[in-house]
Amino acid sequence: MSGMTGEIRNAPEGSEASGSGMHQGDAGSDAYDRDFALSVLAKEQDALYEIEQALRRIDRGAYGICEMSGKAIPQARLEAIPFARLTVECQAQWEKEYGNRRFRPSNEVGFAGGNYQDDEDSETVSLDEDDD
Repeated sequence: MSGMTGEIRNAPEGSEASGSGMHQGDAGSDAYDRDFALSVLAKEQDALYEIEQALRRIDRGAYGICEMSGKAIPQARLEAIPFARLTVECQAQWEKEYGNRRFRPSNEVGFAGGNYQDDEDSETVSLDEDDD
């Protein structure tokens, strides 16, 4: 994934690609294709992260336990979404309150070597009670 991301981000744009200018429509299509490819890669990266976290929960003995309610996640849900963190009820509550933001415990929020980064535009929310 990282190799593909680098190729997409470093690809020449517009007139850089052809030495002689490029039609605006072609440049727009190229930009759309690049953004679409990056979006697909981001979703794959998120899925990979969730799978890695599920494996860590297995190691800790916390797999199959809802991270909001502490209740067991039904087997059928785990079969459908093996990396599920929440029960269906808690997932519905989460989506009602936070929309499509990702759920991560506070010790996993941010990407600076595991340290929390205060970013107002973050798409990640923690439900830990002791965080402000």
